[in-house]
Amino acid sequence: MHEGTLSEYRTQLREELPADADLDDIRFEGPELVVYTSTPDVFARDDRLVGRLASTLQKRLTVRPTADARSTRSEAETIIRNALPEEAGLRDIEFHPETGEVLIEAEKPGLVIGRGGETKRQIASEAGWTVEVVRTPPMESDTVANVRNYLTRERADRREFLQRVGENIHTGSSDPEWVRISTLGCCREVGRASFVLSTANTRVLIDCGDKPGAEGEVPYLQAPEAMPLTDIDAVVLTHAHLDHSALLPILFKYGYDGPIYLTEPTRDLMGLLQLDYLDVASKQGRSPPYDSMMVREALKRTIPVEYGNVTDIAPDVKLTLHNAGHILGSASAHFHVGDGFHNVVFSGDIHYTDTRLFNGADNDFPRSETLVMESTYGRRGDYSTDQEDAERKLVDVIGETLEGDGKVVIPAFAVGRSQEMLLVLADAMRSGDLPTVPVYLDGMIREATAIHTAYPEYLRDGLRERILYEDENPFLADQFQHVDGGSDQRQEIADGEPAIVLSTSGMVTGGPIFSWLDLLGTDPANTLVFVGYQAEGTMGRRIQQGRRDVRLPRYDGGESRVTLELRVEDVSGFSGHADRQGLENYVRTMSDRPERVLCVHGDETATNQFSSALYEEFGMATYQPRNLETFRCD
Repeated sequence: MHEGTLSEYRTQLREELPADADLDDIRFEGPELVVYTSTPDVFARDDRLVGRLASTLQKRLTVRPTADARSTRSEAETIIRNALPEEAGLRDIEFHPETGEVLIEAEKPGLVIGRGGETKRQIASEAGWTVEVVRTPPMESDTVANVRNYLTRERADRREFLQRVGENIHTGSSDPEWVRISTLGCCREVGRASFVLSTANTRVLIDCGDKPGAEGEVPYLQAPEAMPLTDIDAVVLTHAHLDHSALLPILFKYGYDGPIYLTEPTRDLMGLLQLDYLDVASKQGRSPPYDSMMVREALKRTIPVEYGNVTDIAPDVKLTLHNAGHILGSASAHFHVGDGFHNVVFSGDIHYTDTRLFNGADNDFPRSETLVMESTYGRRGDYSTDQEDAERKLVDVIGETLEGDGKVVIPAFAVGRSQEMLLVLADAMRSGDLPTVPVYLDGMIREATAIHTAYPEYLRDGLRERILYEDENPFLADQFQHVDGGSDQRQEIADGEPAIVLSTSGMVTGGPIFSWLDLLGTDPANTLVFVGYQAEGTMGRRIQQGRRDVRLPRYDGGESRVTLELRVEDVSGFSGHADRQGLENYVRTMSDRPERVLCVHGDETATNQFSSALYEEFGMATYQPRNLETFRCD
């Protein structure tokens, strides 16, 4: 550990702390400076003290009580129960003596925290334990529960891991002489997103995904810019979609043992989608590139970061995540290199304007000399339908199908588009624009929806309030029914009354959507509706472009040949990606417009045309990189 750095922080803390506050020890744990004190009540009484210290030190700060400063567990539990109103919906109290923390789970965490944090401070002051508060999801989520339980069991190992990460972050520093970006995937294509941001002292990997519809096309991790994987300092994950996250566990299979920085909901969704990735591969007879143990290793190495929090991830690199508006927890990553030497923004996948689910992307970066920008809809004609018009068309198509006694099947990503569809359908049925019919959720859609309800602070203003009240939570509508009975239940639904089916996968590359096309595809009374992007090479794209004779893989290893006779509709306006106008507006309205832009995450035409448009309008240097290119940014 860099004792000189710790000594400097210790001196600063003693100068800033009140006279009655004891400073017993300080340690680095990951990007945080942890202060151990025998007077936790001093910190608890002053709600602004920790914030002032963090601002002065320019560090994330956590305060933990020493063992002799804490009450017993039974005493602390009595204090907690007496302090909380019954309406808080207390569900669990969990003590962690190794860190002096008590985790309080409640249905209404705001009542545990209290106005201005008053109740939380009272508990901390009287009990002497550091209080953490988590929300009980309005919808029960196995994923959220399993992740929380797993990380709780691994707290001792994680503490050692975080201390090691802290040493690496705070050991040695020098002014960077250069900054480079190397492209390991996602260039002139959609999928296998992966990049390396490097200085003379640090290498950071951003994303590590697969390519939809192209088995075997993976990021170029064998490139010298990435090898050896054991020497990568940090990984940053912008969001959980598999074209960005699927292959992260491979890093741990081949020796990487460092941190993954991401938002908390991205952590949970990452685990859900990666385990499903393994399950689908197994059912389709493919050999997955890693096993579930590697997924758990990746989860154990995650360090959640909230939007807007500046976080040290290396001696010469600070990370700030900003809302990207794409899916739950999605982020644009801002890297501040050196002491103002250079600033790089990776947009990740963005949606510029507000949707029913999320606020639009945040592009208010203090500085951004280089921007690595998604270009999925970068072609000249890639303008999506206005969302209100898109919703109106979707409701009309569904209404016509139901009137004709047909069924509607919507291939949808489990994360993002499905929840958007549920909100549209719930409102349309409540208003009478659609008849109230069963809406069947197949694949991971129900579980992904439950995860959304666990993190209302990441949802759009207004929606978060609705889901906190059971009688107003649109995701709890009676007509939404989970398909958990396998092939027998699917057959019953296919033989039954008019209904709507939302099923994974969104690009028709795997999952139960194959079964639905087999069951419903030959009846012209039914309708298949695409509401999201269909990547080149996927079955969804082929059907979208007119293919009607399809081969559908079965879970028994065989396949069905089906001639689709159902109606096929494409309703744009629901994509989680910004259209061409949104992409241009994202750059146009940046508070500090970049000097250069690398256009990625789009096919060759999209990246070329978007790159040219940015150059022509703003006069900035723009590039359409290929995979395995390196750019010096400074």
